[in-house]
Amino acid sequence: MAEAATELLTTADGRPLKAALQAAQARARRRALLLVLPLLAFVLLTFLIPIGYMLKRSFEHDGFAASAPALVQWFAANPDYDPANPPEEAYAALVQDLARMQDEKTTGTSGTRINYSVAGTISLFKAGARAAADLQPPFKEALLAVDKNWARPALWRGMESASHVYTPEFYLVASDRKLTDDGWARGGDKERIYLYLFFKTFLISGIITVLCLLLAFPVAHLLATLPMAKSSLLMILVLLPFWTSLLVRTTSWIVLLQEQGVVNSLLVSAGLIGNDGRLQMMYNMTGTIVAMTHVLLPFMILPLYSVMRVIPPSYARAARSLGATSWTTFRRIYLPQTLPGIAAGSLLVFILAVGYYITPALVGGADGQLISNLIAFHMTKSNWSLAAAIAGMLLVSILLLYWLYDRLVGIDRLKFG
Repeated sequence: MAEAATELLTTADGRPLKAALQAAQARARRRALLLVLPLLAFVLLTFLIPIGYMLKRSFEHDGFAASAPALVQWFAANPDYDPANPPEEAYAALVQDLARMQDEKTTGTSGTRINYSVAGTISLFKAGARAAADLQPPFKEALLAVDKNWARPALWRGMESASHVYTPEFYLVASDRKLTDDGWARGGDKERIYLYLFFKTFLISGIITVLCLLLAFPVAHLLATLPMAKSSLLMILVLLPFWTSLLVRTTSWIVLLQEQGVVNSLLVSAGLIGNDGRLQMMYNMTGTIVAMTHVLLPFMILPLYSVMRVIPPSYARAARSLGATSWTTFRRIYLPQTLPGIAAGSLLVFILAVGYYITPALVGGADGQLISNLIAFHMTKSNWSLAAAIAGMLLVSILLLYWLYDRLVGIDRLKFG
């Protein structure tokens, strides 16, 4: 009855009221979409597209496939060949491609691509390309006369893998796998650097998160309980690092912690240590932890403060009036109410610490490097695809931890402000 009555009602211009309401709602949705559209475009251009390209690049590399069409075609036509004994036709295609590489000046690119999985192939490709134009059939014997390493099964496995533009090879390398004559196998102890750095990065990030929590909790509690005038003044001191360049803060720690720095000089002046026993607090893991804890501490204080300032003081007074001790009041009344802030601050600090690059690069030295520094090295000086694969593994690890956190604690309990 009411719906029928609504359909009979009309607006001042004679339109049915129901149609007018639907049109008004549609206009409101379009206006809301237009307001959000710039933000969506910004997120798409600066976040989703770069991540998508990174993941695509982690599987993509045409450094060899584009320069060896004859061998690529042979691999596609003979998927069941024996890498330990490739036939004459395979060597003929290889010699043809080596001559092509020499003419097109792509020998270094092709050799570098194979070198990612089989070490020592750059010089092998350069020598083979220089001699390719003069080689005569049978090409297998002729090429092996130049260098016997052309018969290595690992080399042929590497070329077969590189003949595909898209390959999971870089994820295998990033997982400390090594291409051998028998296929992919786990590398030796000295070759397992990537998974070690992953473990080290997550361990250091966890230590920094715990240190930030221990230091931030009393500071946030003090800010939440002081009068507003004093609390605002202290909050300015907490926020002051945000107004200072990260590079300036990091170099300040270099001045403080280096062997001839302020801290060591004060300890020597106080007689606590000798001049020849100065502490090594720089260019190692100690410097990385100290500097990163200082940089990330405000990200723990602010979520804790936002939760603590709304906890009524009457709760603690009521618990004390009922006979609870200070420790029991803290453990059973105050601490449970701060858990959303603890969860938010810990998650924020941990994720930021995992991806930090500048501070470990400046104060960590060789011993204080994290996985982000290795990603930057490969991206700028070595292998873009390997860097993308390591970054992809790091992204998946973070998402997995985020999912695990949601299952155990619940994302709905987070509170950033």
